Amino acid sequence: MIEYQHTLKSSVSVRGTGLHTGQHGTITFVPAPPNHGIKFKRIDLPGNPIVEALVENVIDTARGTTLGKNGATIYTMEHALAALTGLGIDNVLIELDVEEIPILDGSSKQFVEAFEKVGSVAQDTIRNYYVIEKEIFFEDKEKGIEMKIVPCETYKIDVKIDYGTEVLNIQFAELHNLADFKKEISPCRTFVFLHELEFLLKNNLVKGGDLSNAIVFVNRKVSQEELDRLAELFHKPKVKVKDEGILNNLDLHFENEPARHKLLDVLGDLTLIGMPIKGHITAYRPGHYANTELAKLIKQQIIKAVL
Repeated sequence: MIEYQHTLKSSVSVRGTGLHTGQHGTITFVPAPPNHGIKFKRIDLPGNPIVEALVENVIDTARGTTLGKNGATIYTMEHALAALTGLGIDNVLIELDVEEIPILDGSSKQFVEAFEKVGSVAQDTIRNYYVIEKEIFFEDKEKGIEMKIVPCETYKIDVKIDYGTEVLNIQFAELHNLADFKKEISPCRTFVFLHELEFLLKNNLVKGGDLSNAIVFVNRKVSQEELDRLAELFHKPKVKVKDEGILNNLDLHFENEPARHKLLDVLGDLTLIGMPIKGHITAYRPGHYANTELAKLIKQQIIKAVL
């Protein structure tokens, strides 16, 4: 069955605040011609520099995936890219008037809604896949991370997370058909442990966090004084720890929402390969660094196949 490349029917904008920078801005997704791929354009900078959504442009993976080129940076783009890949959109120019993609609710849901509002359209160029022919493996022994991709007729992702804590036990998530992305994966929000949140706050990060865009797991006993301080920092009247061991800022969409969000990140980060692939990914304790390292290994195989 022949598949054709897709782009958006018309431009659509999303507005919001960046999680780490706190910058409030607008991101506009603009239809692009066949074989354009996904590119970012910083319209707030002199010369409007372009940064291609390619793994060779990754410059940091500390608290999200950051791209950089020609003096322009793009922070936290993985949720938007996951939405594009999940809906089968190949070609788009993404214009930003800030350097960080809005965090919105911490998932891909609002990006999906924006794309569906304008719709997508098939183009007159065939979508070419890179078909994985042999296993590609990445391991970080120190952090206990393993990721691999093996031959498969379709695109599948399986994720397992295990952080050795009772409050967030071992979880699994899977996506074996991209048609399931919208319902099963896109609403799943990012998560953080309380001790990580405290570290980020002390280091002047999560400036755009407001407890409405992340699941906060509490893996130690917390005094009411600490909870009151958190409430004040995030402009909430009060917060408390729920029976599930999470703050009461929100309710889980799925029991395994954290694992599903990690899968969302894998999908978004692997979009940086620059072309659709067919293969079965198995990820154990994935993160942005491991995701992009696997993407680099896959990209190397693609380059070898072309030469």
